[in-house]
Amino acid sequence: MSHLDENNVLTLLGKDILPGESVTINFNLAKLISTSSVEIPVIVERSKKPGPIVLITSGIHGDEVNGIEIVRQIIAKKINVPKIGTTICIPVLNIFGFLATERYFPDGRDLNRVFPGTPRGSLASRFAYQFVKKILPIADICMDFHTGGADRFNAPQIRVDPRDKIAMQYATTFNAPFTLHSKTISKSYRATCMRLGKPILLFEGGKSRMSDKAIAKTGVVGAMRVLESLDMLKKDFKIPEQAHTTVPIKTTQWKRASYSGLLHNKVNCGDFVTKGQILASITDPYGKFRHVVKASHEGYLINVNEAALVYQGDAIFNISTDNAVSDEKAAPKEI
Repeated sequence: MSHLDENNVLTLLGKDILPGESVTINFNLAKLISTSSVEIPVIVERSKKPGPIVLITSGIHGDEVNGIEIVRQIIAKKINVPKIGTTICIPVLNIFGFLATERYFPDGRDLNRVFPGTPRGSLASRFAYQFVKKILPIADICMDFHTGGADRFNAPQIRVDPRDKIAMQYATTFNAPFTLHSKTISKSYRATCMRLGKPILLFEGGKSRMSDKAIAKTGVVGAMRVLESLDMLKKDFKIPEQAHTTVPIKTTQWKRASYSGLLHNKVNCGDFVTKGQILASITDPYGKFRHVVKASHEGYLINVNEAALVYQGDAIFNISTDNAVSDEKAAPKEI
């Protein structure tokens, strides 16, 4: 099992990493049908000074490229080179899905629903098992970066279980525009971290198969703030000032399409909307039908469906239900 010995030597995936070393280790698990090896780069940066070990991941879902872009920037800008302690960055956990621009593993499984995995299960389950056994145990804190699924655009947010008081403190430090109180889902990576006593921040922002500069900046700055709070961020970096304070969201409610047709959104994700405000219209393709979608209550738009076409019953807007504020209050601006 991976560990730090009495000399502060880190053993990860069978390799000893000394203080002050920078290494990339290939995490090999399976092969393609062509028998070519599939390698997942694990990028480790160690300070000469002891300190926390932070595990930074993305790409659990292979089509969520915005999360991958955040971790890429953290590495490219050398934010992951710590003043003290160790960072472990894995930009693409689901390399199979990333290569195919798909959410799932080749076996059709959602990697984020098979943790902690089994050694003799499906391919996704086997990968989760090896990750949990060989990499996760050494982490002191985890940050995992995601985006919205399909055509749904997520406002930049941290999802955290309110029962995890330490993670809640880190969420405040991260200071995303929104902090969603979200209980863990069974067999998710986050649930496994909680079971092992590993504080984890799950960042959501943007939508699948797209890279958004503002969302990426929000994720990078948030990660910098967490590293700074741990005294791991080098003094060369200046964190941009933030005018907003994260808005806690305890409950949300989906607004669903009453009709099928073409969706025309009139609002932006992250906006604060009032009861009765027009959010969108749904039309037929022939110019004879138009239905206006109105907000049933006031709140922040946490998720917006940006699909051109919707069917009756499709989720189109996710609106907070616990943030009743005056009409004059503006939604927190994205960084």
